[in-house]
Amino acid sequence: MNNNCSLSVLNTDEIKILWSKTYNRAGKPDWSHIFPYYHEKIIFKDAIQKIEGINEFKKMCARLTERCQQLKMNIVSIVKEDNIIFMEWEMTMIFKKYPSSILYGTTKITLHPDGRIIKQRDYFDLWGDIFDNIPWFAKPYRKFMKKKFG
Repeated sequence: MNNNCSLSVLNTDEIKILWSKTYNRAGKPDWSHIFPYYHEKIIFKDAIQKIEGINEFKKMCARLTERCQQLKMNIVSIVKEDNIIFMEWEMTMIFKKYPSSILYGTTKITLHPDGRIIKQRDYFDLWGDIFDNIPWFAKPYRKFMKKKFG
């Protein structure tokens, strides 16, 4: 792997174990055990942001921890080919004041030649999945989306 630590090269079984430890704890989520698997020049992108560098990535994780009372992740499927890993997931976000929401998504991970994660791209429908959990808002939102986009 890299010169800074003696971590094994990520495979699908290891990702399932590491990510389940991250999200399935009682109480606040904790990413500290997976940060060593990320390259210092990580580029992370999702539906709302692009983050560059491990320090900014850690800050993003801290912001998510502040917003959520608890997170749970279920990896539905995962495949690896060469230095690319794809996973399909269901993430339950339990908020302090709002109903819990399940986000359905996929992640593409690109491994650096040293074995650490250099790119991560998360794909999900943030607003649709959250609005589906608000009874009075779900139906009008889906009706609007169908009328305007589908």
